[in-house]
Amino acid sequence: MLSYLSLHLLSHMLGLVSLAAAEQALRWGVWLWQGWPGTLLLYGAFSLHFALALRTLYLRRHWRLPPVEWLRLWAGFSLPALLMGHAVGTRVAASVYGLDPSYERVVDGLVRSGSEGWQIALLAPGWLHGCLGLWLTLRSRPLAQRLRPLLLALLVAVPLLSAAGFWRMSRELEAHPPAIRLAHDDPRPQALQHWRQALLAAYLGLLLATLMAGRLADRAARR
Repeated sequence: MLSYLSLHLLSHMLGLVSLAAAEQALRWGVWLWQGWPGTLLLYGAFSLHFALALRTLYLRRHWRLPPVEWLRLWAGFSLPALLMGHAVGTRVAASVYGLDPSYERVVDGLVRSGSEGWQIALLAPGWLHGCLGLWLTLRSRPLAQRLRPLLLALLVAVPLLSAAGFWRMSRELEAHPPAIRLAHDDPRPQALQHWRQALLAAYLGLLLATLMAGRLADRAARR
């Protein structure tokens, strides 16, 4: 999953070069992740990671955690919102509604809807969560300690450069609007929005149900 996020952020960064460069990277990403091996690997990793997160949430008996753990939890549970929105905007849009996954279409749609800031804000949590998980695992090793300044610089620079690339692409599309845009009365964007809302509601409901089930199990054990 961290490999997927890293490559995704890298393709955003290429927007600093040009929209065409980012589109080329996106085509490689589509080839890698939308073939059956990439799909199996990505969604399998996500499902396993999410199941383990729900198990941790269910078994958690107290929330007296250090700040770094709170930060990691926030970043981790924010990640599915990004993946849901991305999956709907690319995989569902292409498979169900015949919309090609491209920065031109996606970025232009976000700019016209005024939600590009939200998309940029969603770039960081998954990256932060993955990096913190690696650091908590490897921090006791001497090499990790020696590379700490470099790793910290990468932690900050990658999402910032990615956001800058996204912003650069949006400015390029404002200056040179796409030749083809979806009509305002096209039902497909509204349908995709319904997909996003339904998936987000299901996700939040599952988190709440897991948390409540854990609390009930804890009370029953104490009795």
